[in-house]
Amino acid sequence: MFTGIIEDIGVIKDIVNTKDGKRFVIECTEINNDICVGDSIAVNGVCLTACKINNNSFQVDLVEETLNKSNLDELVKKSIVNLERSLTLSTRIGGHILQGHVECVGTIIDKSIKKDSQLIKISIDPKTMKYCIPKGSIAIDGISLTIVSINKNIVSIALIPHTIKNTNLKIKDVGDSVNIETDILGKYIERLITHHASFDNLDELLFDKMKYWELGET
Repeated sequence: MFTGIIEDIGVIKDIVNTKDGKRFVIECTEINNDICVGDSIAVNGVCLTACKINNNSFQVDLVEETLNKSNLDELVKKSIVNLERSLTLSTRIGGHILQGHVECVGTIIDKSIKKDSQLIKISIDPKTMKYCIPKGSIAIDGISLTIVSINKNIVSIALIPHTIKNTNLKIKDVGDSVNIETDILGKYIERLITHHASFDNLDELLFDKMKYWELGET
């Protein structure tokens, strides 16, 4: 799991096609000394596994499902990516809980610059909008951000100078794609509500079964 607080900006050093997908060699400076083989690393918000560690880079394998569900298939050599290691029990959760499971790819449709801050508008899959609320959390390329407003399937997000400086959003522009992960809490609530009727039916079946047992029937 992750928090959406970007720790490092990496650069795609090499891309190798494999029989199952692709292998990325990612160069980074801040976190590479503390990565071990098998560690989970969020790359643009996608949870991947470090399979090899070099002096100043690490490798991750991407299967076809990952490439189809995210914008990682669009990356080329020298592309800049957001990096975050998985959280620990002693980690401050400065953002919100993320799984690194991208739900859809959104598109930046507007970018307004006001002094050092920015307001971006992102068009996302209408199916995911039910998990988005004004002032709620959303992950954009693995960055924990807050939704300012919603208009149909468009979310507006304000970026502070620190976020612009320390993530790949500083180079993103209108027309660029971003990985979207909505807040997990909304999904669990929906699941519980949707299956509430099923739970009630289960209670009724168990109650009927208990009556049979009391009567000595099976």
